[in-house]
Amino acid sequence: MSTASADSVGRGTKASKDHKKPTAAALKGAIQLGIGYAVGNLSSKPDRDVLMQDFSVVETVFLPSEGSNLTPAHHFPDFRLKTYAPLAFRYFRELFGIKPDDYLYSMCNEPLIELTNPGASSSWFYLTSDDEFIIKTVQHKEAEFLQKLLPGYYMNLNQNPRTLLPKFYGLYCIQCGGITVRVVVMNNVLPRAMKMHYKYDLKGSSYKRRASRKERAKSSPTFKDLDFQEMHEGLLFDPDTYNALMKTLQRDCRVLESFKIMDYSLLLGIHILDRKPLERGNRCDSRRGQKVLYSTALESIQGNVRDPEPVAEDDDTLGGIPAKHKDENLLIFLGIIDILQSYRFIKKVEHSWKALVHDGDTVSVHRPSFYADRFLKFMGSTVFKKLHPLRGTSSKRKRTSLHTAKSVSQEILSPQKEKKEEKKAQSMDNLDGNFYSSSNQPDLLLRPAVTFESVENDEVNVDNSEDRRASSSTIALDDRLAPISRSHSDTDLDVYL
Repeated sequence: MSTASADSVGRGTKASKDHKKPTAAALKGAIQLGIGYAVGNLSSKPDRDVLMQDFSVVETVFLPSEGSNLTPAHHFPDFRLKTYAPLAFRYFRELFGIKPDDYLYSMCNEPLIELTNPGASSSWFYLTSDDEFIIKTVQHKEAEFLQKLLPGYYMNLNQNPRTLLPKFYGLYCIQCGGITVRVVVMNNVLPRAMKMHYKYDLKGSSYKRRASRKERAKSSPTFKDLDFQEMHEGLLFDPDTYNALMKTLQRDCRVLESFKIMDYSLLLGIHILDRKPLERGNRCDSRRGQKVLYSTALESIQGNVRDPEPVAEDDDTLGGIPAKHKDENLLIFLGIIDILQSYRFIKKVEHSWKALVHDGDTVSVHRPSFYADRFLKFMGSTVFKKLHPLRGTSSKRKRTSLHTAKSVSQEILSPQKEKKEEKKAQSMDNLDGNFYSSSNQPDLLLRPAVTFESVENDEVNVDNSEDRRASSSTIALDDRLAPISRSHSDTDLDVYL
């Protein structure tokens, strides 16, 4: 009886005349009190292995404002609390190192902070004061889907605790004043203590993937795919970090594909280190280090690269991934969000309808396998790029050689400055990087001399490829540069540019 009535309320039944609609503050207080009661009540149950039937358990309790033998008194309207799969979620919290006392302190010690929702959904977002947890309201279908997802989610977390997928710590339902609110507790991807100069919600699609005018007018807007392509040329990572990041994304996308999940997004936050000093004023003083394991962006992607230590209290990076964009040093924060959208019948109809008026491969709603491939291709080629440090070193060497070649050509064309020529020719004997190898032999090859016009033409293409060095132009050196070539005197020499 109670389950049927709860479902009918959850599907949109209006509040009856006997109940007053609770205020937003009362609803937040009921959520905090309900979660605190559920976690405290769970502490009396002994630890044991999670069984298959634990994923489908739903515990219900009524909390009147005057209190009862089992529930405390409170100043909120009477409400009913439902706790989904309590033992399974307790296991998830233990897996990520969350102690019950820390969880209760984060959730219930101070009022929740309400956040704006940049997406198209009508969900509400609340943030705990210590920056650790996000509380998001979900629809009835999403809560139902998450509960069905829990066995597979349990297996995936056991195999891969380092993941960019959302980390779920609890699922609850609050029925207050005829209103039903279902909330899920997750990890916080973007720390509030760090100023995010850019925020993006990326799907890998292009159809209507631009921030609205209303969103752009906000003080901290969340941009989309087309905005990223216009504002950034890709974020550069060192090879190990790039490989670890793409490996994690690929593994997570295959997990979502196996669950027939699509329409998820990558939430990306960019902090520019060179623009402003870190803003730590909003960070709660009660935060003593990191409470949740594997929750930072750097921990989530490391895998076999290295095992980072937990974030310390005085760590200024807050677990951000170092990256570069042009000449700017960045910290990247990211995570996959909105994974509770399965490719059900209604989504298939939505894709078919959008495909009639636009290119079907560009819309966000698509079959899971195609969505995962398009998502990975966009992230691996457009958003994230691999930094090649050797390219900068070789280019610097090439530019040095090119500068030397220009100096040589100017000396040959200016016979009036013989004294300067002799000094420069003598100084070339001391150069060890451009002309001489480790065997003390000149890095020069015998070739027919060509004109200086070829030098000027090759200067344009000198940085294109390391393989084209052998085809660079030659310079005819006269007798005044004889000190350069002691073993090959009176010959024409080819200088590699």
